[in-house]
Formats: sequence, structure tokens, C-alpha cells
Amino acid sequence: MFALLRREVFLIIAALAAVVALPLEHAALAAGQAASLAAAIALILAILLASVRVAHHAEELAERVGEPYGTMVLTLSAVLVEVVILAIMMSHTTSPTLVRDTIYSAVMLDINALLGLSALLGGLKHGEQPYNVDSGNTYVVMILTAVGVSMVLPAFIPSEHWRSYSLFTIVVMVLLYALFLRMQTGRHSYFFSYSYAQHAKPRDATAPASAHGPLATPIALMAVGVALIGLLAEVMSVTLDAGLAGVGVPPIVAPLLVATISAAPEILTALRAALANRMQPVVNIALGASLSTVILTIPIIEALALATGKPIQMALSPAQTVMMFLSLIVASINIHDGETNAIEGMTHFVLFMAFLMLASLGV
Repeated sequence: MFALLRREVFLIIAALAAVVALPLEHAALAAGQAASLAAAIALILAILLASVRVAHHAEELAERVGEPYGTMVLTLSAVLVEVVILAIMMSHTTSPTLVRDTIYSAVMLDINALLGLSALLGGLKHGEQPYNVDSGNTYVVMILTAVGVSMVLPAFIPSEHWRSYSLFTIVVMVLLYALFLRMQTGRHSYFFSYSYAQHAKPRDATAPASAHGPLATPIALMAVGVALIGLLAEVMSVTLDAGLAGVGVPPIVAPLLVATISAAPEILTALRAALANRMQPVVNIALGASLSTVILTIPIIEALALATGKPIQMALSPAQTVMMFLSLIVASINIHDGETNAIEGMTHFVLFMAFLMLASLGV
């Protein structure tokens, strides 16, 4: 029991933060803007700690079930964290672009920061790093389709027809993901795997036996982590709004924070894989997370909008549209040969820096 508590110190810290934050929410708001902002920052850190543990237990499950199910578990856990935070923040904000900007930020983080940094650092260490080209091609064409239907075409839909198009978006996204899921776990599962040379390692006698224990433990701890994230996000969304009110920060700051919280553990996982000369998990995580964010988050949020009768603005701005398509075009060119290198990684990282520059300018 003591060993378990020691391993789950991040979840314990998050739980303590929730115990303190929930009864003191109104006190923090009454203390003024600076206190509200400080409380929001502390809660963001606590949420990040909880999300790291959720991602860790998702990794445990992923290792046990193998590919392609492993990547599916990792990406779905990140999407779950993102949806929980978004759903709660939507109830406390009047911003119609919160979801759009969060999904846009998440795709920029996954494709340009995660994939870019991994390919850059991995390329500098190992040179060209191979992976299954079928996986990258499949992911990119599906991301392009999903983004086009759910985040570009809405700009041309008259406002009085938003319900009809929201329902259409939900149906086609679910159908698209269902077909992808069948392909990923069935006939074309080999698209998403790559055979690396196996190097036998002596077993560490001090390694915890839990790595081969029942699946119920990591699943239960993941559930605890997600519940804590929901509780912390409830207070964080209120204090963050109060702390940033009238400060003049770019409107994408809050969405970028949400995207960073869900993507940060994935970035660490991908970097470890790239430095170990295993690029296939990087491609699966970067592009799989982008696809899952678009194809799963949007239908859920659109359904909430239909249920509440409050439309959300999903159409990308002109600058966001250019950045999105530029990122996907560069990705499609870079992944055409089944190998990544440092130059390709640098191109994506430059695009990520451009995204941050535009965000700082409020574009």
C-alpha cells in the first residue's frame, strides 16, 4: 500500500488540491484578480499532475494490449481529459470559439510540436528513423477530411441552419471514426505497426510486479485521475476567467492551456520513443491524437450544443485555416517515404513557432 501511495504522489497532490480548492473557491474570487489568477495557476499545475498520471496508466494499458490498441488507449485518454475540461469550461464562459481554438491548438501541438520535436531530436541522434508509411498517409487524409467538414465548411453554413449542420457533423464524424476503428483493429491493423529489432534485456528484480498485474488497477486509477481533473477544472475555469478579465491577453490563451494539459504527457511519451529510435509510436501518437481530437471531441461538443440550444463557432479563422492546411500539407510531404529526419522535424517546429507567434498577436 505504501509503495502504491508513493507511486501515485501526483494523484494525491491533485486530490489535496481539490479538497482545498472546492471550499475556498468563493474566497479566492473575493480576494481579487491577483488571488484568482494565482489560484488558477496552482490548479492548472495540479490538473497537469493528474493528467500525467492518467497518461502513465494509459501507457501501462497500452503496453499490455499492444499495437494498434495501445495507441488507441493513449489518444483516447488524452481526448477524455480534453473533453472533460472543455465541457466544464463551456458552462462558465460565453466564448463561442473556446472549443474551436482548443482543437486548433491541440492539432498544432500534436503535429507541429510533438511530431516536430520528436523527429528533430530523434533525427539528430539517430539520423533517418523508419516507420510504417501507411499509418501516416491514413492519418493525414482522415485528419484533412475531418477538419474540412467540421471546421472549414461551417464558415459557409447560414446561421439559421446551424442545428442541421451540427447534426450532420455528428453523424459523419461518428461514421468516419467507426470505419477507422474497424480498419485500425481489423483487416488493416498492420498499417499502424512497425517491426523493430528486439534487444533482450535482463529482468530487473526490483521492478514492480504491478506491470503484469490485473488491468483493473490502472483502469481504476485512470478513472480517479479523470474525476480529479473534472473537480479541479470546475474551480480552475472560474478563477481563470476572473484572473484574466480585462488583462488583455490573447483570447487563445485559455484554449491553449487546455490543449497543453491534454497534450503534455503525450509529448513526453513521444520524445522518449523518438530518442529510443522508435518513430512508429511517435507517428501514431501525434497523428492519432490529432485525429481523435477532431473526430471525437467535435461530435461530443456539438451534441452538447444541440442539447443546450447554444451554437458554438467551429469555423476556423482565415489565419487558422492557413496554418491548419499548411501543417497538413507539410506533414503529407514529410511522411511520404516512411522515414523522418531532423530537417523534416525542423519544418514542423518552425510551423509551431509560427503558430505561437500568431497566437501572441491575437490572430
